[in-house]
Amino acid sequence: MPHSMSVEAADIVAVARLLDGPTLLVGHSSGAVAALEAALLEPSAFDGMVLYEPPMPTKHLVAGAAGVRARALLDAGDAGEAMRVHMRDIVGMPAEMVDGMFAEPQVRAMFAKVAAAQIADDEAIDALGTGIGRFASLDVPAVLVEGDQSPAHLRERLADLADVLPEARVVTLAGQGHVAHLTAPDVLARIVRDAAEPFSS
Repeated sequence: MPHSMSVEAADIVAVARLLDGPTLLVGHSSGAVAALEAALLEPSAFDGMVLYEPPMPTKHLVAGAAGVRARALLDAGDAGEAMRVHMRDIVGMPAEMVDGMFAEPQVRAMFAKVAAAQIADDEAIDALGTGIGRFASLDVPAVLVEGDQSPAHLRERLADLADVLPEARVVTLAGQGHVAHLTAPDVLARIVRDAAEPFSS
């Protein structure tokens, strides 16, 4: 069965239905895309959201032609090169940084292990199609988190979401990129705690 965001969203909602009390939905990157789709599927299941740079295809596809190239490389058996395309041409990391990372055999092998899941994830996001007007009626409070060092397309997609979601506010992490959960976990945890505070008592 092909990977799909609708399946991920349904899984999130199924878990939320098992929980008692207020529920704060937190997601990073493609997890934040799934979180948004889950909230749209059943808004009453969630009291708030913290979404860290969801690569939502707002005006443009996320993977697009680069995703087609990555899939062809993966199907041809070159998982490492497929992940190089993902990091450089889809995520938007600088080419010299990606090339430096992939020059290390251990790093290339590590990424190759997750290539199939990652490329499927890219395809699932693009399968949503462009446009986010469907979120205009989603009245779940949302904290949209971005790093000021993140790839420009991620910040642009976040701004598009902020314009559409009726109860959204943007928090910008100074000196951080797309991986603040690794580089500044305390800062990110504080944002989540602050978002939960209104309904945690």
